[in-house]
Amino acid sequence: MAEFHATVHQNEFLATGATDVHAIVSITCTGAGQAGRSAGGDAGEIIVIDTSGSMEAAGVRAAQEAAAAALDQIHDGVWFAVIAGNHEARLAYPDGYTAAMVQMSAATRAQAKRSLTRLYADGGTAMGTWLLAAAQLFGTVPSLTQKHVILLTDGENQHETPEQLTAAIEGVRGRFQADCRGLGAAWQVDEVRRIAEALLGTVDLIPRREDMAAEFARIMRVSMARGVADASLRVWAPQGAEVLFVRQVAPRLEDLTTRRTTVNPLTGAYPTGAWSDETREYHVAVRLPAKAVGAEQLAARVQLAAGGEIVTQGLVKARWSADDSLTARISPEVAHYTGQTELAKAIQEGLAAKSIGDDVTATTRLGRAVQLAAETGDDDATNRLSRVVDIDDAGTGRVRLKNRIDKLDEMALDTASTKTTRVGR
Repeated sequence: MAEFHATVHQNEFLATGATDVHAIVSITCTGAGQAGRSAGGDAGEIIVIDTSGSMEAAGVRAAQEAAAAALDQIHDGVWFAVIAGNHEARLAYPDGYTAAMVQMSAATRAQAKRSLTRLYADGGTAMGTWLLAAAQLFGTVPSLTQKHVILLTDGENQHETPEQLTAAIEGVRGRFQADCRGLGAAWQVDEVRRIAEALLGTVDLIPRREDMAAEFARIMRVSMARGVADASLRVWAPQGAEVLFVRQVAPRLEDLTTRRTTVNPLTGAYPTGAWSDETREYHVAVRLPAKAVGAEQLAARVQLAAGGEIVTQGLVKARWSADDSLTARISPEVAHYTGQTELAKAIQEGLAAKSIGDDVTATTRLGRAVQLAAETGDDDATNRLSRVVDIDDAGTGRVRLKNRIDKLDEMALDTASTKTTRVGR
């Protein structure tokens, strides 16, 4: 049975007149079990393969191998299907007519692999249509409580308007989770990131066709290890307080603030999706009315709810003091993740500026990213940045844009911008 434990990291002391309380709430799950093997309901998996013309025969063959590798990781009894996506969404398995899912077994796994050999490259790209088809398929199995999609594309969403894609994303939000992968350098990171973020998933680059199978297998293994089908973070704040934001800050950045649903007048719930044995960390910021020196107050109660029950909680506190030695302290955890959040923003803004030819802004923002990566000890980010800029002085953020930049290096930096490093404790 899954067990959860919460730890709060903060400086609870506020200076006279101060109002804002920041805390990092670390939540660890152990004993999560396996997807679809708890009493909470069944699990479903859908693999969506881009079979548009740009994939070409070699790309489709690599996608077939990747999908087969993912199928090998799905547990027997889990419901599944495979969608071939171009400007339409075709059910590649179980077949193109029944529009239903089947349960994994040795026989259906072998049948699904045979069906993959019939796929071919043709047509355009309409990712919103693929998402809506996946939602429709999941709807054919009422017992599903855990629903997950792997979505692969190699190009832009050219056969739908931006408004159509947005409508599709909003139409499936909250209905399943999706891990999205882009193959090669012709797809748009921002476009695919929008899908992944809305569906509580990840976005990443697969540089080469031969890398797909290992990545698909890894994603599916992670999904199969999520034995807690769904959970939500609940944040209570006292009367008169304002929750400024709620963000997941590890293992990746995810702003949950706008996803709040009301539990009661003082409590909001924020979706977290399914859990495996893992630790996630959340930055919670609350604004309180200022109180007199010596006053104490509970600023927030942060709980995790799974299966409708509270499984752990952490308390965020506030104490007003006139002692500068207490109020001037900055929680290392809060400082670290504040820097990591700014780092992601600086990278994305720098790359956006570069894409429109604003080299001055690009250099400034990417220089700030280099500085923040050094300050937070994020060596991986520093290495990725060094492929896009020449670093003269990491400490001051003095950099120069490289004359020639490999598009894949730029995309790798962009997709990895929301991955964070844990603070050393």
